[in-house]
Amino acid sequence: MKRIYLIRHGHPDFPLGAHVCLGRTDLPLGPLGRMQACLLGEAFGPQAPEDVFSSPLRRCRDTAAPLGKPLRLVDELAEQDMGVWDGLDFRQIREGWPALYAARADDPLLVPPGAETLEQVQRRVVPAACACAEESRGDLVLTAHASVIQALLASAMGLPLEESRPLRPPYASVTRLCYDGQLHLEAPAALPSLPLTPELAEKLLTAADPGERVAAHSRAVAAEALRLAEALPLPLDRALLCSAALLHDVARAEPRHGALGAAWLRELGFGEAAALVERHHDLDFQEIDEAAILYLADKCVREDRRVSLEERFARSGERCQTKEAKAAHARRLETARHIRDEVNALCGRTVAE
Repeated sequence: MKRIYLIRHGHPDFPLGAHVCLGRTDLPLGPLGRMQACLLGEAFGPQAPEDVFSSPLRRCRDTAAPLGKPLRLVDELAEQDMGVWDGLDFRQIREGWPALYAARADDPLLVPPGAETLEQVQRRVVPAACACAEESRGDLVLTAHASVIQALLASAMGLPLEESRPLRPPYASVTRLCYDGQLHLEAPAALPSLPLTPELAEKLLTAADPGERVAAHSRAVAAEALRLAEALPLPLDRALLCSAALLHDVARAEPRHGALGAAWLRELGFGEAAALVERHHDLDFQEIDEAAILYLADKCVREDRRVSLEERFARSGERCQTKEAKAAHARRLETARHIRDEVNALCGRTVAE
């Protein structure tokens, strides 16, 4: 009997952030998806099966790449063709096909003009998955799509397709099947779970690829946060602090980057780091803890260079044009000064300027 690790691809790079009806439209992974793929690669590690089969679409190939094994592309594992809806955002679909869009809420097996039915998907993917298992020398990985996995699970569990909608797995999840001439479900979809270490945070930062300037700043903030933590006579979680500092600007190119970066980290299963990242830009200061040190470290680093708070805020203040922006800037500076003064008092010397 062979085990099949059935992986759904990571989060795609949806254009302008709007979710689209994604069938054969060939989007790459976005930053979150690349981090999810990195995490999958770390979770499998050197124990990943040698035989890795993938849909030819880029989001699947990119998800499988961190496994570090040669990919065998299988056309039959491609996502359901969604016909005239493929690649459209859901606002366009609601406006263009209001009756069909509404009807799919009650009957998700309905498809738009020119699309494959889920039954047609099942007829191609089940034989393809079995053929991959027959060809494999042992356990294997299949990297595929939501509808493909839904159809495979319905077959493996003996469920009618009209009852299979709840089987659609989350992005970057792993479902385990076994194959003995037929497909059987061994374990339902689960996300990889690893402790967040600074080493893993560095790999996730590299995978997200926020740009070299942001990455250099993030590494400098992590070094500054650790320097402050080392000086303080407090039991701070330095590994958590360093990891969160490395990832605090991972969504820097997006609006409200702190909240979005935190949301990405929660999706990856790193809730403690997410709580720090969410508050690194604005902080309701209560005590010297990991959140306060990350906040201060970020404000003491300009680009990748340690500076005084006054220099950092003088430069950032030049960008404030509105009364509201200037007030928020002044509030952040006051918070940073308060944290700096408490840190210096606890250390009995000037460790932050």
